[in-house]
Amino acid sequence: MIIQHPLLGPRDSSEFVYLGDASLIDRPDWQAENAAETFYDYAYLRDNPAGENRELWFHEGGDRSWLVVTRNTVTHEISKVELACDVARMRGRSK
Repeated sequence: MIIQHPLLGPRDSSEFVYLGDASLIDRPDWQAENAAETFYDYAYLRDNPAGENRELWFHEGGDRSWLVVTRNTVTHEISKVELACDVARMRGRSK
């Protein structure tokens, strides 16, 4: 599988490590009243969709960047690749 890295161009997926659902970017507030319940859901509960899914990938064998890859889990076709820092920034996260 080839991943179109936004900065480095086409890279083989063997350079990357799959890290799970991209919703991990939306880390809950640890100071909230319901932090224990929220963090349990955040850490352990995941959907397992067949079809289009946004995933986190780490470019371990390259520039060590984090990517959000939109991929069809049935066909493995990749429709979009974004830098995770850009996705987080668009969602209002500064860190």
